[in-house]
Amino acid sequence: MSASTTGEPLNGGNTVQFLPKQPTTKAPAETFAGDAWVDLIVRGEAPSRLRAALVRFAPGARNAWHRHAVGQTVHVTEGVGRIQSRGAGVVEMRAGDTVVTPPGEWHWHGAAPDRFMTHLALWEAPEGDGPETEWGDQVSDEEYAAHAGVENG
Repeated sequence: MSASTTGEPLNGGNTVQFLPKQPTTKAPAETFAGDAWVDLIVRGEAPSRLRAALVRFAPGARNAWHRHAVGQTVHVTEGVGRIQSRGAGVVEMRAGDTVVTPPGEWHWHGAAPDRFMTHLALWEAPEGDGPETEWGDQVSDEEYAAHAGVENG
């Protein structure tokens, strides 16, 4: 059985859909420090609320403090990164690590100072009209430079 790229029914009458590939975009300076690039994978249409993006961070790059209405899962696919929840310590994350931030938790994530890092970011849109993501201040150099503890050794 092969997949259909035209939306034609496959065995059993199901239809799969190949989404058009979106161009890679440079992450905006308003919400990122340093160089990062985003590949939007999916922005689900109702009833789906799924959002997914592959984000590539250059060494030292990170996003601003932010929170997601329905939480976020970050899965590191390559490199070494950092993540921090407000009021907690900076934690190192490595390829293969999956980190979940609960709904409404302020946090940031990015690459280690001397390593690239790529992660898959997954989140959902909230039901209703509320914002998916609320952005706060940029992460200061002092916050970023805090010693990163190793969560998973």
